[in-house]
Amino acid sequence: MSLDNRPVYTGGCQCGAVRFRVEGALGDASVCHCRMCQKASGNFYLPLVSVRGATLDWTRGEPKRFRSSNAAWRGFCAECGTPLTFEAPDGMALAIAAFDDPTGIAPTIQWGTEAKLPYVDGIPKLPSEDTMADIASAPYLAELVSYQHPDHDTDQWPPEERP
Repeated sequence: MSLDNRPVYTGGCQCGAVRFRVEGALGDASVCHCRMCQKASGNFYLPLVSVRGATLDWTRGEPKRFRSSNAAWRGFCAECGTPLTFEAPDGMALAIAAFDDPTGIAPTIQWGTEAKLPYVDGIPKLPSEDTMADIASAPYLAELVSYQHPDHDTDQWPPEERP
């Protein structure tokens, strides 16, 4: 919370070149299945949350933008490619997974369902395993060192030394 009791959220891209801070209540959270969102995220759908009415500051770097239509821009990190924004005349939305703590930002509606991939609803029924359950076929996991930016603000990134 900020000094005036407004919620504060932080986040950024995978490599840490772009970081943001949102002060104030988040708006509607949604999942969009439209083909543009699929391509912009490289995924089955794109979870977004509106920051309309809140204060958004880019605290490190700023997204590069691609004009995906005559009405919208998509912001992403030019260094690592992380999708960050959907910007339209009615406001901006941020990618939910780009937040440092996305657990409390639950979508409440799905959009663009005309392009919803037919197998998406069946994904929760697939068998599931933790990452380390695959160590027999992927032994490199035992010594994996992540170079991903941590889920909190840092004074400097990347660190001066990396293993």
